[in-house]
Amino acid sequence: MIASVNRGIQTNHEKRFLWRSENATQLAEFAVTLPLLVVFVVGIFDFSGAFTLKQKLTNIARDAARAAAADPATDLNNALPYSVNDVFYIIDNYLVANNINDCGVKVTDGKPGTTKVTWVFSHPSSSGSTCGITITINRGYYFPLGSIAPPPTVDCAPALTGQTQVVGTCVGIKYSYQWKFGNVASLLGTNAILPNAISGVAIAMNED
Repeated sequence: MIASVNRGIQTNHEKRFLWRSENATQLAEFAVTLPLLVVFVVGIFDFSGAFTLKQKLTNIARDAARAAAADPATDLNNALPYSVNDVFYIIDNYLVANNINDCGVKVTDGKPGTTKVTWVFSHPSSSGSTCGITITINRGYYFPLGSIAPPPTVDCAPALTGQTQVVGTCVGIKYSYQWKFGNVASLLGTNAILPNAISGVAIAMNED
């Protein structure tokens, strides 16, 4: 009888020890997998946000380039060409309508190139704000006729020179993007090198 009672007590003690052991194992597994889970979740939201922003910037650059390409180029000697002014407000209104911070960029921030064909509107991020934007409008963008041209860069530098060319309008938008993924990746002891800006660029052949 006593032996049977002792055996029962010993069995209950073993069960309690086993339960505590399983709890400790689950806790250790959770502590190991939690950083990975956080990295995956933040990465999904961060990269999807960057992709969405890039799509929006590309769409507005395409619409702005088409609008400018339909305008006459006879105003390029003006202090601020009407076509360039139109492009700026098309972009700015689109940003505001889509709840994207325009970073306070103004049409008065625009600076022309040496030939007034290229204009740059820039409001860089400062110590008090992480928002920064650069809008480049090139009304004299040259690309080759009848051959494959490299994709335009966000600064709208001419693709190729020295051959038969078509004159078009290039619009590039560079927008500062604050990544959260890099900070979270440090939990795993890695340093993620990510671009500090998302850009969209498009070209359209001038109609006039």
